[in-house]
Amino acid sequence: MKRGFASDNNAGIHDEILSEIASANSGHVTGYGSDVYTEKALKLFKEHLGPSTETYFVFTGTAANVLGLSSILRSWNSVITASTAHLEQDECGAPEKFTGCKVLTVETPDGKIDVSLLDKHMHGFDFEHHSQPRVISITQSTEMGTVYSAAEIRKIADFAHSKGMLLHMDGARIANAAVALNMPFKSFTTDAGVDVLSFGGTKNGMMFGEAICFLKPGLSTDFKYMRKQGMQLACKMRFISAQYIAYFRDELWKKSASHSNDMAKILEKKLEPIMGIKITQKVQSNGVFVIMPYDVAERVRKQFFFYPWDEKVSEYRLMTSWDTTEADIEGFVNLLVKELKK
Repeated sequence: MKRGFASDNNAGIHDEILSEIASANSGHVTGYGSDVYTEKALKLFKEHLGPSTETYFVFTGTAANVLGLSSILRSWNSVITASTAHLEQDECGAPEKFTGCKVLTVETPDGKIDVSLLDKHMHGFDFEHHSQPRVISITQSTEMGTVYSAAEIRKIADFAHSKGMLLHMDGARIANAAVALNMPFKSFTTDAGVDVLSFGGTKNGMMFGEAICFLKPGLSTDFKYMRKQGMQLACKMRFISAQYIAYFRDELWKKSASHSNDMAKILEKKLEPIMGIKITQKVQSNGVFVIMPYDVAERVRKQFFFYPWDEKVSEYRLMTSWDTTEADIEGFVNLLVKELKK
């Protein structure tokens, strides 16, 4: 089947991940995470994020975000995030439904929150008529393909902590960010002041399963009950855990994300000189955002599927994946040029 540029979720499972799942599929082990695979995976997260890290596996990214936030929010609280964040745009109201809290947004030109944008929500503290700001949530890499530096994250964390708030990171594409920054995960999460992290792998070659990582002691108290009530306690957890074992082994995560990011750069380079195409965001991870004529996009999408981003200005999102090839890009660009000439 032809590979498109709709989403890195559309890519298949990396062979090494599949092999690890198969190797775990032998004999009986205790369910619900009391197994050697989960024990090993949890140790790996401590190695990558710090010895105080407490990690819990769930099935989906939405569950990771919503349950992670549920543990640090109460119904009278609010969480502040970018207007483009998955938390706001793509969780079908799950944060509000399951936490009971308000989701407040700030408008950003590139998906990145800056401390100066947060001022409008910094009021009403200790006033019982007002929802109490409790969490700032950022996405790394952002939904716009941009990447926060460690210093930018530290600045937001310091701001949050100065207000008695916490910092949550949606790391659905955290591997792409680590590659872009050329930094280990810990340097721009735990060391930068992040309190709770959703650590994803599905967009980078895993089959299913995400991790909720509590990076500061005391934040995960009673979370095991929340995970169970949230219907995210996997009976055969070894098959989530085994994937992370393969993911971290020999830096498979890095190889896959590096390839994905490299493909986005190649795509950017080939699109830049084409008349009628405008790249709208910095290409820092594996997303390329472009404005192109609507009729052209509709014709090209029939062969290389991708999604519209802002239909008002005919802006589209092109995502590369761990399995994208230069031949895929060449075929897409050639077709695009051909359709532009019609």
